[in-house]
Amino acid sequence: MNAANLAKHLQWFFTDRLLEQQGASPHTVASYRDTFRLLLRFASKYQRRQPSDLNVQDLDAKLVGSFLNHLEHDRGNCARSRNNRLSAIHAFFGHVCLHEPGLARHCQQVLATPFKRFERAPVEYLNGEEARALLNAPDATTWLGRRDQLLLQVALQTGLRNSELTGLRRQDVQLGVGAHVRCLGKGRKARCTPLRSDVAARLSQWLAEQPPVATTPVFPTAGGCAMSPDALQRLVLRHVKTAGKVCPSLQEKRVTPHTLRHTTAMDLLLRGVDITVIALWLGHESIQTTQIYLHADMVMKEKALARATKSKVAVKRYRPTDRIITFLESL
Repeated sequence: MNAANLAKHLQWFFTDRLLEQQGASPHTVASYRDTFRLLLRFASKYQRRQPSDLNVQDLDAKLVGSFLNHLEHDRGNCARSRNNRLSAIHAFFGHVCLHEPGLARHCQQVLATPFKRFERAPVEYLNGEEARALLNAPDATTWLGRRDQLLLQVALQTGLRNSELTGLRRQDVQLGVGAHVRCLGKGRKARCTPLRSDVAARLSQWLAEQPPVATTPVFPTAGGCAMSPDALQRLVLRHVKTAGKVCPSLQEKRVTPHTLRHTTAMDLLLRGVDITVIALWLGHESIQTTQIYLHADMVMKEKALARATKSKVAVKRYRPTDRIITFLESL
């Protein structure tokens, strides 16, 4: 077999590198798989050859650059998604570079493809009124409505990620004294998140209606299977649309399952919980990730400024008095 055969190296990369050596999580494997599925379809059309007939050299820096532009301009991916796809491509070519020295120069050219810088948008989260409207949106008289309402309540109280919510099993929920849920987060880091007494009581009632098998999904589909991340996304969007009829401010926000996670973090922060505790609560590997919430709420910043002011003079915002200074500061 040709040493530069792409199919051979992809198989080695996924089975030997990701699964055997790195022990990558199913989410990482799925993300890398989707990246190469998109890339191979693009390269096949670009090179006019079947994916299994492509060589590593066919995926050169020019083609990779065209693929990244395709993701942004044709598929509408944001810079962050583009960079995630590039991370997978870099990982693959780094693997090939180690095992095929003859392809090292080619791999280095692809590895030189830079990540795209982007501006971080302000953290989007729900205020108290919006969160209450969302929780009241499901029809609690139906089985699906009760499931959705409890799922949203658990999401807002625990801050679990999309995949962590859909991956919850009966065995992951501990009720009674010290009620909590266990999950396996990013980087295969296990963590426990405490449950409020009211949420624990509702979970106890809900689980009593479900099959007693330990691996039963906590929030199953109507068919009893685990909910997919896409299904959770649609569930949130559906109830946000309903809640927006009684809470108009929700219509102006793009709410996703991750927005509920941000809401948990901001609620903890505004209640005075230390930022290091919030990092542990959310499963952040670095506290720098959690610090985005410190910049999210202007009211909180102004309260901090007021406490830091020793005089009794009311804190006012700075306003330039000169028109040319105003103009310069507006640039």
